[in-house]
Amino acid sequence: MATVDTAPAETHTSPLPAPPAASPVQRPPAAAAPEQPRPVTLIGSVQRAMRLLECVAGHEHGAPAKQLARETGLALPTAYHLLRTLVHEGYLRREKGLLFLGEAAVRLSGSGAKQKRRSTVASMLAHWRDSIGAPVYYAVYREGEIDVMCVSDTPGNPAVVEWADFRETGHAHAVGQCLLSQLDEDARRDHLDRYPVQSLTPYTVRDDHSLLRRLERLRRMEPVAERQEYALGAVCAAVPITMGATAATMAISMPAHQDDRLLPAVEQLQAEIGRHLGALALSISI
Repeated sequence: MATVDTAPAETHTSPLPAPPAASPVQRPPAAAAPEQPRPVTLIGSVQRAMRLLECVAGHEHGAPAKQLARETGLALPTAYHLLRTLVHEGYLRREKGLLFLGEAAVRLSGSGAKQKRRSTVASMLAHWRDSIGAPVYYAVYREGEIDVMCVSDTPGNPAVVEWADFRETGHAHAVGQCLLSQLDEDARRDHLDRYPVQSLTPYTVRDDHSLLRRLERLRRMEPVAERQEYALGAVCAAVPITMGATAATMAISMPAHQDDRLLPAVEQLQAEIGRHLGALALSISI
């Protein structure tokens, strides 16, 4: 019977490599502290001067320096110094010991009101532009000149390109014809003496006499239309707006191939103007 050798097999052991030296623990970088907002730098003297201006504006009949200092909580020497500066710069004026708003402050106020009126007109034009689907123009006749104050258009409905100066070519476009129709005979002739009729397209009115006859035939507050007289490929119509001695107009333009839309569109514009005449009257001086 065979025997099984149960002696343990010889084993060879090799020395184990030394464990690696412990490396320092790598900690994630600390999160950066959130950046603190920088303090807003305020100029105290400007703040105090503005408080004094506001306080003076609240006194229609003027106020003495001591009262202004008391109401604004300023030390009297500080108030005196700022008030003298504001008077020197024209923002305040002094009369018999009382302080009032000066011309510079009034100009600032007037500029703000004018900007607001401009914004009102621009908003109305944009609304009418979108509802009618055509560019809308606002112009006035001021000091013997045609002045286009605002134009509202879109890439899909662009305004007519001013290729010839609108002021010098009032005889050829609806805006100019509408404004001239609101003037008296002497003012019309004066305008045409300075800017005589000239042919811009084959459809432009030929001479002063023909233009004056056309304007005389217009009924009061009747819209004015012109077809390709200023620019080939464009038709225009304008609605007269008379406010006292000021002649103004709102107008629209369209491509010539949409001529059938021109009169219905200008009638829509005229109705819109009638509903907003009060706002326009306030804005006529922009």
